[in-house]
Amino acid sequence: MTRTSFIATALAALIGIGAAVPAFANDVRIEQYGWSNSAGGAQTGSWNRIRTYQNGYSNSVNAHQRGYDNLSAIGQDGHHNNATTYQTGNRNTAGVAQFGSDHTTMLTQDGNGNIAAGVQIGRGCSANVAQGGSGNVAAFVQACD
Repeated sequence: MTRTSFIATALAALIGIGAAVPAFANDVRIEQYGWSNSAGGAQTGSWNRIRTYQNGYSNSVNAHQRGYDNLSAIGQDGHHNNATTYQTGNRNTAGVAQFGSDHTTMLTQDGNGNIAAGVQIGRGCSANVAQGGSGNVAAFVQACD
């Protein structure tokens, strides 16, 4: 192997290592489309995933995860919706959705293997779900106006 090809190979390997994402990395995906939407949060641990969508305007998402393998989904679509998820522990799943306008959802999970769902639809709904311990399942659907 010539010196030039050896250096090129070593450089390519270093660039590949620096660009690689560890298998235990956390993941955040955000899409927003409308205007004045905001999304924020924090992740501590491994394999946590935050997904957010929004589409309308003046919507707000805040997702916090501490632990590993937690999922916060969300959605929204209309306007002036506010969704917050807090997850502490492992393998928790939080949904939300919302669709119309002026909805507020807060999902809090402290433990392991909990599932909190949601929806809300029309206008002006409010939901607050708190789960402590392990293996809890909560689901809600509302059609407020």
